[in-house]
Amino acid sequence: MNRVRSIFLSDIHLGTRACQAERLLNFMRAYEAEHVYLLGDIVDFWSLGRGIYWPPLHNTFVQKMLKRARHQVKVVFVPGNHDEALREYAGSSFGDIQVLREAVHTAADGRRFLLIHGDEFDQITRYHRWVALLGDMAYGMLVRLNFLPSWFRRKLGVGGYWSLADYAKRSLKGALEFVYGFEESVAHHVRRSGFDGVVCGHIHSAAIKDIGGITYINCGDWVDSCSAIVEHPDGRMELVRWQEDAVAVEELMPETPTADLPLLAPVVATLRRLDPVPPGRASIRDIADPGTTQPQR
Repeated sequence: MNRVRSIFLSDIHLGTRACQAERLLNFMRAYEAEHVYLLGDIVDFWSLGRGIYWPPLHNTFVQKMLKRARHQVKVVFVPGNHDEALREYAGSSFGDIQVLREAVHTAADGRRFLLIHGDEFDQITRYHRWVALLGDMAYGMLVRLNFLPSWFRRKLGVGGYWSLADYAKRSLKGALEFVYGFEESVAHHVRRSGFDGVVCGHIHSAAIKDIGGITYINCGDWVDSCSAIVEHPDGRMELVRWQEDAVAVEELMPETPTADLPLLAPVVATLRRLDPVPPGRASIRDIADPGTTQPQR
């Protein structure tokens, strides 16, 4: 167990087949922290709106967050664009997990970081939602196609993890220009707001860099790069790229019944409101017990 001061996670995309829950749970078993910040796109409502997918390992992650929050770990959730429906609960607590529109974290060395998801600095997401939806589906297709090169690498005995989606992001000029433009926009906003740095997500491009005197940090994602940010006791920020093999599924099964998950109550309510389940389609009851109480205001 690695003891750190803070853990920052974003873009987990629970509710999608691309979510690498096994690696995420393995990472969480290896790190213990005083603060855990979930910086958006934790639950993917865009994908759940197209069809219900919620396997046991996704429940397990929610349970582990609730368990940590009950044991004096400060857990803060900042919704992103894929779970933006939960922004209406900003200021509420789901179990012992606090939901905020944005947060501020003071590192051990005194630096003040703005914590956001970052979609407000993405012009496509803000003003061209249909283009963002198409891009999301295309990205998901690249992630799913990644099993082909992974299979060939295993057959050839080549170690390590190679990502088709990440290769596309690093190779296409338009993708690179988008990433650089996003980083500059975020850093400019943070500089004007008087913070020393920012921790965000959204673009699935993990980084720690200095941009004009501002410490820009992006958590990456748990769909493709499997990356997180940890803060050490001295305030040093580290980018962790988790490349270990997934642990055995039977070791990660839920410890408590699904009905004991208060965090999923607003998820269920929101999905019912935004996308009523038609006859013949998977029931929302496959995700959580509908009798779970609503979050405390």
